[in-house]
Formats: sequence, C-alpha cells, structure tokens
Amino acid sequence: MPRMSIQEVSVDTLAAALQAGARVIDVRETDEYVSGHVPGAVHVALGTVPDHVDVFRSPESPDGPDQVTYVICKAGGRSMRAAEFLVEQGVVTVNVAGGTMAWIQGGHPVVTGDQPS
Repeated sequence: MPRMSIQEVSVDTLAAALQAGARVIDVRETDEYVSGHVPGAVHVALGTVPDHVDVFRSPESPDGPDQVTYVICKAGGRSMRAAEFLVEQGVVTVNVAGGTMAWIQGGHPVVTGDQPS
C-alpha cells in the first residue's frame, strides 16, 4: 500500500495559523515538552498517540469539515510518523517541518512546564 503524502508547513505558517485559532499537538516525550514547547500545544507522547486519537480530532464545525490539527515534535520526524498514522484514522493532520527546534530558531515564543500555555 503506498504511503500517504502528509502536508507539511513551516513554523512561520504554524505561527500564523495559531493566531487564527489553529490547534497544535506536541508528540515529544514529557521531559522534552516540559523543557519548552509552542504556546498552546497540547502534549500527547508519540507512543500514546494510538490511545489518544480523539484528542487529535477537532470538534466538527457547523460550517465545514474538521479543523486541521498541526503536529510537532523536536525536528519533524516523530510528528511525521504520528501524522501518517492519524491520516489513516481519518484525522486531518499537518506536520510542522523542522519541529520545535525550528520554532525556537525562528525566534517564536516558547512556554515551559507541563501545561499548554
């Protein structure tokens, strides 16, 4: 079966999407998430993604299909694996290229601790 192509966006595109109310989920390990993450990012460690697919699904909006869920990790590899799995589950998912490292290098704000913001 051919691999599905996953849409990828830059951290600058993610920043603009977040200002418009987008959802982002961080699939790194807990210690990585706590040490610094994108403001508003919900934490679901990669190994637990299959048990938390519903967290990635957005509520159905009255005027259209599910909202896109952005998935981020440290550099883009783990979030790509999560996105591939989630697309197979019917979740509208976009991978953030470069991950949290690119987010920080781009000068975007970071939140520490175990809460999204």
